[in-house]
Amino acid sequence: MEKGIELLSNKQQSRKIRVAFFADVLTKDYDGAIKTMYQIIDRIPENKFEYIFLCGVSPTHSFSHKVVKIPAVTILVNASYKMSLPSLTKNKLQNALSEFNPDVIHISTPSPLGFFGLNYAKENNIPVLSIYHTHYISYVPYYLKWIPFLIKPFKNLVIKISRKFYNGCSVVYVPTTVMIQELVGYGIDEKLLKQWARGLDLNIFNQKRADKNYIRSITGNDKPSLLYASRIVWEKNIETLFDIYDEVIAQGIDVNFIVAGKGVAEPDARARMPRAHFLGYLSHDELGKLYASTDIFVFPSISESYGSVVAEATACGCTPVIARGGGSQALVKDGETGFLCEPNNAKDYVSKIKLLLENPYLKQQMQEEARKYAELFSWENLTDEYFNDIVSLAQLRKKVTNQK
Repeated sequence: MEKGIELLSNKQQSRKIRVAFFADVLTKDYDGAIKTMYQIIDRIPENKFEYIFLCGVSPTHSFSHKVVKIPAVTILVNASYKMSLPSLTKNKLQNALSEFNPDVIHISTPSPLGFFGLNYAKENNIPVLSIYHTHYISYVPYYLKWIPFLIKPFKNLVIKISRKFYNGCSVVYVPTTVMIQELVGYGIDEKLLKQWARGLDLNIFNQKRADKNYIRSITGNDKPSLLYASRIVWEKNIETLFDIYDEVIAQGIDVNFIVAGKGVAEPDARARMPRAHFLGYLSHDELGKLYASTDIFVFPSISESYGSVVAEATACGCTPVIARGGGSQALVKDGETGFLCEPNNAKDYVSKIKLLLENPYLKQQMQEEARKYAELFSWENLTDEYFNDIVSLAQLRKKVTNQK
């Protein structure tokens, strides 16, 4: 991994490059965004870089880096998340940052903590890297569905906040070209946006892990299985998942319906999908086996900036039937590695599900294409690129500082 970094670091640094990393939540494996963060964190070359983490929810596992804890409150519209309040401990944060003296600042999200980091960076001429993890703009209709007259003004507010935040960064990693063009449409400077996908651990996510006995232990039968695996929250367009479930039953399609994940909408999901098998939270290793052992991945979300679960399922041969919307649509070659559907049209999803169930050869072809597609992703290459960019940003700051 360090080969790429060494190419940019032939001149020995007088000290390690220091990076201040701002993230509201650092609970490992909590969601797709945090899993991506840990792909970076777990690969930090500690002989070249020194990191400090400023967060509202600290890591619960053994963590070798310095952490500055910030007061946090539960978000009213999403009880599963907490938001940091840097204003309550402003002096502590500024003192910690001044003592650390970062060369680069990494900010995970445009929250109050993110803006604190952005303002500190601006005041001290420190370059900022951010990763576009979460497509908050698409969340607004789900959070405000009971007060629809507020949807448009709140969506405009989120766009305004996003534009202000990301235009203040030095570089913003965005997972797909589809998402880049959407952000440009909101007024974010295209020159700041860099495509940086998400990787896969192909030792965990691959088709060879299929285990029909494992699925049989869950379902008690050998019927084909449809799988939804993600957080069970309204912004994942869960109501359309309910409609797909109802349509499958109405058409008498003899399959199992499996749901993996947890979230605030889980009680409603269990009530609306009484015949489904709910597995709760699963580790990466368990998910890899589950994907490979099921047949079709059903994912109606249109709020993804990327959609790691779609890439994982595809790599495992669990053919995706997903919404034509959000960043995850870029992960499916329609008709080649899976199918894209009208986002809220349950009949469209079910017609594609039936096509796959009734045409084993088509599904086999898609699995073969998916295997080739999955081989293009490597976390090692992606994190090499990230650390090289951190080096470049640090060198840019040093050059600007020396010119003053």
